[in-house]
Amino acid sequence: MTMAPLELTQDMDVPKISLKGVKKAFGSKVVLDGIDLDIRRGESIVIIGGSGTGKSVLLKSILGILQPDAGTIRIDGEDTTHIGGRDRERAMAKFGMLFQGAALFDSLPVWENVAFGLIQGAQRLGRKEAKERAIATLGAVGLSPDVADLSPSELSGGMQKRVGLARAICTRPEIIFFDEPTTGLDPIMADVINDLIVKCVKDLGATALSITHDMASARKIADRIAMLYKGKLIWVGPVSEIDNSGNEYVDQFIHGRADGPIQMQIRAF
Repeated sequence: MTMAPLELTQDMDVPKISLKGVKKAFGSKVVLDGIDLDIRRGESIVIIGGSGTGKSVLLKSILGILQPDAGTIRIDGEDTTHIGGRDRERAMAKFGMLFQGAALFDSLPVWENVAFGLIQGAQRLGRKEAKERAIATLGAVGLSPDVADLSPSELSGGMQKRVGLARAICTRPEIIFFDEPTTGLDPIMADVINDLIVKCVKDLGATALSITHDMASARKIADRIAMLYKGKLIWVGPVSEIDNSGNEYVDQFIHGRADGPIQMQIRAF
């Protein structure tokens, strides 16, 4: 399936996503401590950082699953920080998401998983048309039509991840979130998924925001990389400059070294 690029009628100078001073704490633990980040239309940004540094909290805040304690989140210039109800549904219709582990519904065949947003979302397509669109989208991620009627439990991990990607793009979203897209995959399948992500995002003309620990994935899918550490974005820059960031925290993380300013808490059992 060839996906026509999205028609963007908004002011191209307005960031697709804009975060200003976003803070979030859980009790005394500060997870996001004044996040400022503008994501341009059609740009792919990858946020890196260790476990528990707030990457998922940042995504959930943008999606409205969590409410920031301070700061503003704007989508296409609209302040979405505290909206709810139909306004939130309208804003969320712009999003697609590939979840960590694919997160498929075991009770639904593959095609219904892919078409879930078409049937249950704002488009409310009939089942026949939705299935046709789902099968075409499966083709876009390299899966044949016979996969459509299988159960997710009949698929390998790599195939499940492809189905998750198909679901993320089936509604032709303007923004796609990728949550640890290569987790649990072998290096070859991970690279296949990375290539598919790059292709699908480009074909759609979508804006992409990903979180990952996988630097091979980050290097392939990112235009820019941002590193989150102790609630702050300590470095943001083009992927081509990541190896010369001049930041010792970034350098330690991207090369996976135990020695450095980032000290891991190791507990003995």
